[in-house]
Amino acid sequence: MGIVFDFAQARPEHIDTILNGLDRYNPETTTVFQDYVTQQCEDRTYDCYANLALLKLYQFNPHLTRDETTTNILVKALTVFPSPDFSLCLHLLPPHILHSASSSSSLPAAGDAPLSEAVQKLTALNTLLSQADYKGFWNTLDSDDLYADLVADVSGFEEIMRVRIAVTVGQSCRELEVGVLESWLQLHGQDFERFVVGVCEWGIDNTTGGRGGIVSIPVNKENEAKGTIVRENVNFEQFARVVKRAYEQPA
Repeated sequence: MGIVFDFAQARPEHIDTILNGLDRYNPETTTVFQDYVTQQCEDRTYDCYANLALLKLYQFNPHLTRDETTTNILVKALTVFPSPDFSLCLHLLPPHILHSASSSSSLPAAGDAPLSEAVQKLTALNTLLSQADYKGFWNTLDSDDLYADLVADVSGFEEIMRVRIAVTVGQSCRELEVGVLESWLQLHGQDFERFVVGVCEWGIDNTTGGRGGIVSIPVNKENEAKGTIVRENVNFEQFARVVKRAYEQPA
């Protein structure tokens, strides 16, 4: 049985009480949720349900919105890809925030332009991740200082992203070239070997393959190739009816 959507193992008791009561719609709890988002960024925990509740409060009380907290929620959602959390968060943001000022027919409200730009930047990263363009993700992340500012509050962001990328690679591949995986993880040399062998517990064969060797990934239930045999059980009576209808004269 999978983990329920609203479950978070590290959720504090007072946050759980708010989420399970009417206070989750009380504007006075906004600061409590904002502090909780800061805590998640610092201790590398994640609570999607609580973060969505805060964004819902922002919908009902736009004057309480904090741009920094909103972007931190989106960055935290990136760290759990390929789950749909980032898209869920986007759907709770105002429409004028989701579109760049150049493509909007009306000018954004005062203070919305920086948030709109930040959302566009993070959405671009999410798109690259969903397309499994991991090299493009790292190149884009390094292309603008704004990205560094957006992810600065999330402790260990790059490390977490490498682990998430490695998880998705381990679910879909059995082996791949060292050079390819280096570009996907943005790691090289000893740092790459320590991560692949020490963290992922994969093997590296430098004697075969091109671009530095081959990374071998152990078989698991996700990357194991299994043949599928499809059997159709059609009894004689069903087949006889089909043949009979083929010879019947149309009315």
